[in-house]
Amino acid sequence: MNVKTILVAIYSPFSSWCIPDVWLSGLRTVLPEHDFRVARNDAQALAAIGGVDAVFGARVNAEQFAEATRLKWIHSHAAGVGGMLFPALVESDVVLTNSRGLSAVSIGEHTIMVALALLRGLPLAFERQQERLWAQDEFVDVIRTLRSARVLIVGLGAIGSEVARLAAAFGASVTGIRRRIEAGASPGVERLSGPADLARELPDADVVVIAAPQTSETLHVIGARELAVMKQGAVLINVSRGKLVDEAALIAALDSGQLRGAALDVFEHEPLDAASPLWTHRNVMVTPHVAGFFTDYWRDVVELFIENLRRFESGQPLRNVVDKRAGY
Repeated sequence: MNVKTILVAIYSPFSSWCIPDVWLSGLRTVLPEHDFRVARNDAQALAAIGGVDAVFGARVNAEQFAEATRLKWIHSHAAGVGGMLFPALVESDVVLTNSRGLSAVSIGEHTIMVALALLRGLPLAFERQQERLWAQDEFVDVIRTLRSARVLIVGLGAIGSEVARLAAAFGASVTGIRRRIEAGASPGVERLSGPADLARELPDADVVVIAAPQTSETLHVIGARELAVMKQGAVLINVSRGKLVDEAALIAALDSGQLRGAALDVFEHEPLDAASPLWTHRNVMVTPHVAGFFTDYWRDVVELFIENLRRFESGQPLRNVVDKRAGY
């Protein structure tokens, strides 16, 4: 299928999520037969989207889509596409692909890093370091190992599967929850359950990792009820989407001592409000949505787009086709 005009709409208030100019130049060099339009904000995207055949970006809204009368394909540079799944796009023939899996290694390593940090009491160590206190005795009953832990991973896509592999390599006992049980367990997963079994699995878990996509079914998948049945002293790690965790309920569970700690890379509203108690909570590790970053991120994103463009134009199966109704 012929693709002539492509809108690159990869922009954000944060430069880290904006495609660097060098990669825009690279696209034009590698694909000189294509006409590239570039948008740096929603208004520019609205003005440029009319008449394009494809969009490379993750920010097409309903107003823009209504103007895109020739649009055949959208490729998201990110894994999450929930913001584009409005009825008109879902019902259309426009093909949607994403970049899931590209950051699996980076996010997997991040997850293991923060799990070890929480289990070994590093937040306490950092706090005492600032106070210049030799707090050796405080750690006698604090330090735990991942080797003896039960790890529950909610979502066994590329990220969850990588976390499972790494956690199992440390000697953890891993349980996975996935919507499509028929897809089977990933390497390292000892037990596989469905979403309906979440409440049954939570009480046994020392570490709970949220790695599921954001859909209507996963919003606040971890709320007050789920936090209440978690094992006392467990840790929660969210590297997926912030809206999967009820932050108010999480803060209450941390304040009560129900949870040992939490490591959050994503939040219900980003950037995280400066007034949020999560910033200063002694048992919370906050990272600013960077778990998926790595040195060659943009190279890999652009290479995947180019590969899928070649596939689209030659009628070959595309990589990472999104089920628009399922949401991932």
